[in-house]
Formats: sequence, structure tokens, C-alpha cells
Amino acid sequence: MKTFQNVLIVGGGTAGWLTACFLAKTLGAARPGGVRITLVESPQIGIIGVGEGTFPSIRGTLSAIGVDEARFVRECHATFKQGVKFANWVRPAGSFGSDHYFHPFSHPSQRQGSAELLPYWLRGLAGEGVPFAQAATMQKRVADAARAPKRTSDGDYLGPMNYAYHFDAGRFAKLLAEHGVTLGVQHVLGNVGQVELNDDGAIARVHTEEHGALEADLYIDCTGFRASLIGQALGSPLRKLDDVLFVDHALAMQVPYPAADTPIPSYTISTAHEAGWTWDIGLQERRGIGYVYSSRHTSDERAEEVLRAYVGPAAAGLTPRKLELQLGYREVQWVKNCVAVGLSGGFLEPLESSGIGLIETAAYLIGFLFPFNGQTEPVARTFNDLMRQRYERVVDFIKLHYCLTQRTDSAFWRENADAASIPASLQAKLAMWQGRPPHRLDFVTDLEMYPPSSWQYVLYGMEFHSALHASAANAALDGQARDEFKTIAMLAERALADLPPHRDLVDHMCARASAR
Repeated sequence: MKTFQNVLIVGGGTAGWLTACFLAKTLGAARPGGVRITLVESPQIGIIGVGEGTFPSIRGTLSAIGVDEARFVRECHATFKQGVKFANWVRPAGSFGSDHYFHPFSHPSQRQGSAELLPYWLRGLAGEGVPFAQAATMQKRVADAARAPKRTSDGDYLGPMNYAYHFDAGRFAKLLAEHGVTLGVQHVLGNVGQVELNDDGAIARVHTEEHGALEADLYIDCTGFRASLIGQALGSPLRKLDDVLFVDHALAMQVPYPAADTPIPSYTISTAHEAGWTWDIGLQERRGIGYVYSSRHTSDERAEEVLRAYVGPAAAGLTPRKLELQLGYREVQWVKNCVAVGLSGGFLEPLESSGIGLIETAAYLIGFLFPFNGQTEPVARTFNDLMRQRYERVVDFIKLHYCLTQRTDSAFWRENADAASIPASLQAKLAMWQGRPPHRLDFVTDLEMYPPSSWQYVLYGMEFHSALHASAANAALDGQARDEFKTIAMLAERALADLPPHRDLVDHMCARASAR
């Protein structure tokens, strides 16, 4: 059996270069005897760049491949992300009641040996009307005040608050490309045309206009929605999700700040509208704003009206970029000697920044399941099972944001709350949680992108009701729980004094990177 020593990644962007960097580091591309990693990308194809947001796992990935955090912040125009603020998802703007909730990245406080706080919050011990995200963690207060998640003295990828980033996707790919070359990745510029298969249906070689045929032992498809290898050549079908998740188009704008010192929110702002939602992401010099919508429930013209109304006067003179979104995923993402990563494997709307997280997962699995002995079948089976189940769980999590809405102001929201559009797996979870809150035992760690706390923040942010059994919380610990809620509120005040304004931290890190 032939041993695997050569990997060809077809396509660049975040998917291609993040995978290349991780595999080069994991498989020793720069050392003698290491696996050879080559990336071929077309100089003409641009980056989709819908998702400029990430999940906290990105910190571990960047650290693992050896990217300096300050350099990353400076070169990618990055800012810090402490969670997502959801506005008007429960009810329309202007209606009675709270119009937003927060999904923070920090986990609920739980001291060693003490009780979990959620049951006590459900019983009202944190105070009337106090959101769970505010009662159980300091992060909502910190983010609402536009404070940073870390101090200037904290080390790379460390800080008292859990965090991720917002960044410019094009600049991120460029940084990864430069870093990948230092890790031993061979970079080839060329247009891949024909994909040639051998007699047993595996990829034999790919043909380029500029360099002729390129051969490898393992091919990684990072060609985006085109899925040139996994879809077009190997025929792995896309499982569509339009019966569950309705959005299929986006209009995006880059909106400059009114002044250079404009405060930068340290969270994504997701605002629900009549047929979808807007993302609002603050980078160093601009906001990335886009409207993700369902073409079955609105027109392109009306969608642009909604986007311009959200942006306000700053939208004058700006032309939105239109994107068609292919929501779905391939249940078989590894076929023979080809594996898909990124958009070629699947795409889920960027509501909770799952795109880059799924790239990280795929790269990690390829690196640690790598078939050195050439036996791809068992590796492919494991990879496909793990990725399929992870996609299923992410779909459930995204749908959770929609299906609990109280909005009835448009067909889009009414149909999202219709049981016919809710996966059976999510319906089963919700049925359990009517009688008790979500628990870590409801989740399989290796299959989950989002921890139990994320489900809790969204579930109760959407005003879900759990009818607690009398034994769900130990009344003898009521005093302890009340004290902990008070302590969290007190520590939040200290954090506001201790943590710098978000823009100040970003400026400091850019200056630090420039001084090196």
C-alpha cells in the first residue's frame, strides 16, 4: 500500500490557508521527511467574505500555528468579539418588553463545589428582570460598556473574558498565506480546470492552465461553493436546508466610521427584520453590515430598503454587494482520496460564526486522522460521521434562534416558528427542557461546536419557559446562590474599571506589532 506523503489543497481563502497552516504545523511540512503540503489557487477568484466573525476556538488555532496575536490584530484590522447581541428576535421593534438579549462567550460562574446557577436564576433569585447572561457572568456588563475582554498586560490569546475576533477576511487569508509559506507550504498560482479520475474513481491528478498536471496522495477541496472536486468531479450531493433555514441571499456594505476614534462594540450586533436579519460588525476603520434574507419572503429591492434604513444616512452613495447563499452541507465530505473543507463541504448562515469554526474542525480532523498508510476508507468514515453530526447540531442551534420567536408580523417568522420547519432532534431537546434546563449531559463534547452555556443563553434569551421540578434546585443553597449573583454584579463593576476601552486595546496591540 502506497504511503501518503503529498497533499494538494485546491483553493485558497480562509479555508485553504487555515487548513494549509494547520496541516503544515501538524504534519511537519518544513522538516525532512514531513508531509509535503502544496496549495494551488487562482489569482482571479475573490473571497466571499460574508463571515468576518469567529468563535473563541480561533484563539487556540492561531496559537497552535504560531501566529502572533498583535500581528494578527494589526494586519487583519481585527477587533475583539465577546459574543452576539440579538435585537428584535423575540418580538418586533417597538413592541412591549425587552427587545434584545446577549449571547456571551464566557461560561456562567460556578465555583468549585458550589451549585450551578441556572436553576436559581430560573426561580428568580438573581432579581426580577435580570437576564441570565447578566446574572451569571460579568461579560454582558463589560461588552455593553464597550470594554475590551483583556488588558494590555495579558499574554497572547489570554484574558479574563472569553473572546473571539472580527476581522477583514481578505487580509486574514493574506496573513495566513504569508505565514503558511514560513511553515513549509508550497504556494502555486494557477487555474485548475479538469479533474482527472483513475480507474477506481479516486482523483488521479488535476490539470492547471499554467503548470500542467498536479498530482498528490490526498486532495483537499477548498474551491468554495463550486466544489470542483468533491461535488463536480466526485458527485457527493449537497443536502439542502431550505425547509429548516430559509435565508438564501445577502446584501453587504462596508460603512466607514464617522470619526477615527468612534467606539467599537466588542460584539456582533444581529438585528431581526421582516424577512431575515442584519449583521453589524465593527472593525478598526469600518463597520461590516449586511442583510441576510429569504428570497421567498421578500424581494431584492425591499431587502435593500431594509438594509439602507438600518444603516441610515451613512448608506448614501454606497452600493451593496449581493451574495447568493447555498445553505446546506454534504453528508459525505471525504470521498476516496479527496476531502472538502469550508464552503465546498457546506455552508450555514453566519448567525453564530460557525463557518470558520467548521473549517477549524475539519483541519484538525484531517491532521490527526491523517492516513499515512494510504488507508483512506476508515479515516473517511470517521471524518464523515463526525462532520455530519457536527453540522446537524449546528443546524439545531441556529434554528433555536428562530423557532422560539414570538413574532407573527410576517410569514417569515410565522413559518420559522411552525413545527413543520423544526428538526425532530431539536423538538426532542425542547420537549426535555420544558421540564428542566439544558445540562452538559445533553451534549456530546466531541460533536458540539457550541457549549451547553451557549444553548442556555439563547434559550432563555428567547424567553423559553422551563417548569422546574421541586428537586431541580436545592433550597438549602438559595443563600449561596443569591450571594454569588451579588458577587458577580460587584466584580463586573471592578472589571469595568480594570479593563480598557475596546478601541484603546486594539490601538495598543497595533502599535505593539508595529514596534517589532
